[in-house]
Amino acid sequence: MQGSVFTGINYFFRGMMLLKTPGLRRFIIIPLATNILLFALLGAAVYGYVSQWYEATLSWLPDWLDFLSWILAPILWLLAGLLTGYVSTLIVLILTSPFHALLAEKVEEQVTGEPVPALEGLGAALLQLPRGILRELSKLIYYLPMALALFILSFIPLLNTAAPALWFLLGAWMMSLQFADYPMDNHRLSFRAVREVCARRRLSSLGFGAIVALVAGIPLVNLVVIPAAVAGATLFWCEEGRQAAS
Repeated sequence: MQGSVFTGINYFFRGMMLLKTPGLRRFIIIPLATNILLFALLGAAVYGYVSQWYEATLSWLPDWLDFLSWILAPILWLLAGLLTGYVSTLIVLILTSPFHALLAEKVEEQVTGEPVPALEGLGAALLQLPRGILRELSKLIYYLPMALALFILSFIPLLNTAAPALWFLLGAWMMSLQFADYPMDNHRLSFRAVREVCARRRLSSLGFGAIVALVAGIPLVNLVVIPAAVAGATLFWCEEGRQAAS
């Protein structure tokens, strides 16, 4: 059984609803505050860069092409917003990984009613920061060869028509692995084991990863993506992953 795309999508929205639970709120504050601060700093930097580039572009456009400014401006700001959202999310994931593991632990305990023999408190979570960074780097190492292959494919005639869809599928797969890793790492599963579990529930994994990838690119909305995705991935682990891992 590979699960269901719609079940995977629903995990994310169920995870978002779980964030309202009083016992979980304190594990969201630091990652959320970090994301807001980083998004604001990156947004200011990108705003300055895009404004300069936009003005420079308009300066050499002939008068009869002035109408392009109405097309160029929304496209530029949309791309800038998406880029800021993705980059800030990536950096926050690396810097605050112990807090996500702690949130996954508390969500699992609340859903299953069983204790998770993982992190015990905030102090223990902070001590896991170096290990968490190494874990994030292992995901990056796994991702880069596939991204490079797709980048090359994007320049091959005919084959490059499939590139946009393949980029999206790769993004969805990586988002699934990224967040499913937190609850599974709490049970000391290797990253290889995480990939195997997600592969056994591929449709659910891709559905979950796809909705996370889409929402992560929406400015401001993306501020709550990380905790919602952690909670949703924990639901996936509780309802499908544990069975697939056994």
